Amino acid sequence: MTNQHRIRIDPNVCHGKPVVAGTRVPVSIVVGSLAGGMGFDEVRQEYGLSQEDIQAALAFANAVLNDESFHPLSGAA
Repeated sequence: MTNQHRIRIDPNVCHGKPVVAGTRVPVSIVVGSLAGGMGFDEVRQEYGLSQEDIQAALAFANAVLNDESFHPLSGAA
């Protein structure tokens, strides 16, 4: 299974947020947990995911960020 098949967006699952396929675990929870200091093994155990699921979530988040345009706010330093 490729990364693109591991992430699903379905309006009937978690209000259409991207989730790891076959679960109700949002990509944002995976990324946020890692950013908050949890290790890969902790995330795998906590949410019942595989290493490939976690890598797919990170790859998805990376792709979304790469497609976004960011504009500084006027007056921001």
